[in-house]
Amino acid sequence: MDYPVQANRWRTRALLFAAIATLELFALIGVGSIVAARLLAGEVETAARARELPTRHTPPPTSPKRPVLERAETSVVVLNGNGVAGAAGAAATRLRGLTYVVAGAGNAPRTDYTKTIVEYRAGYRREAQRLAADVHVKLVGPLDGLREPDLMGAHVALVLGR
Repeated sequence: MDYPVQANRWRTRALLFAAIATLELFALIGVGSIVAARLLAGEVETAARARELPTRHTPPPTSPKRPVLERAETSVVVLNGNGVAGAAGAAATRLRGLTYVVAGAGNAPRTDYTKTIVEYRAGYRREAQRLAADVHVKLVGPLDGLREPDLMGAHVALVLGR
């Protein structure tokens, strides 16, 4: 008569162990899915970076003697630093004729520049030197007295002096 009671205990234990094994299986599947997803995400990111196109502001490597950007890719802002009305507009027209991209023309933060100067953002020294040679300007240097917001997104600035 004790036989049905022992079978009932055996069945209960079997169901309990089956439930625990099922929970362990789901836990292992979850952990495996997370690991696989992370590996796949890393491979997708690597593939995406390999296909990523260089931005316009990241010039491709070239020889150190030649400017990186062509004239038609070099953006210039012309600033009137001498106070003569219309000087920046006239210089901008001349630069367009040389195929430069003119980002804007306006007044410099101050109007007491005694000499015309070409100033450049970091990484665009060679483009500034070419511009200076094209417009016969002897002074070329990094931003000095101008801030990057004054350039309106341009690579170099032509500041007109007296």
